[in-house]
Amino acid sequence: MESVVVIADDHPLFRDALKQAIEGLLPGCSFPNAGDLDEVRNLLRSFGSADLVLLDLTMPGASGFSGLISVRAEFPETPVVVVSASEDQLTIRKCLDLGASGFIPKSSGIDFITNGIRLVLAGEICIPPFVDVDSDMDSESSDVIRKLQSLTPQQARVLSMLGEGLLNKQIAYELGVSEATVKAHVSAVLLKLGVDSRTQAVIIMNKINSGIATASATSL
Repeated sequence: MESVVVIADDHPLFRDALKQAIEGLLPGCSFPNAGDLDEVRNLLRSFGSADLVLLDLTMPGASGFSGLISVRAEFPETPVVVVSASEDQLTIRKCLDLGASGFIPKSSGIDFITNGIRLVLAGEICIPPFVDVDSDMDSESSDVIRKLQSLTPQQARVLSMLGEGLLNKQIAYELGVSEATVKAHVSAVLLKLGVDSRTQAVIIMNKINSGIATASATSL
């Protein structure tokens, strides 16, 4: 079966540059492109997953880490490497704690990109050398991360959709379940996050998203 690596970024020139950087590493591989989060999910559904997703944090349809949470929730077996211009250590640590298999700064050279992808495809983690994975995260971020990690994949998808402003009826349609099931998921999400309303749940998401810069794409 042909290997599939989804390149998800809203800058076409960067998508093309990233493909050119890695296609020699993966001969015969297909590199479908996505410019927003809906396209990412539709591609993964059509392919029935993929060998790897290279995901930008700040593409349309994704608010902060919601794109990463959404993709990891719906396709838990597919490794996701975040490729982002937001290169601070806290953002990278959050990505890893939320299930990313690696982080590649957009300012990286081709050698780091190819070596990083090789590591991830071998089942390892790719992180920039300046990241200290053993450093302490602030207590509030750590608490929110622990709560998010306690969510089931379906609950994480529901939370991501709440962040997009979807109503229960819309979430039920997207998930192919009843509104009663969605209400049960929402109640479970609120309980695990320790909040009383959908609005407070979205605020929790916004807290974990704080600090992400909306920097523009950097050429490879």
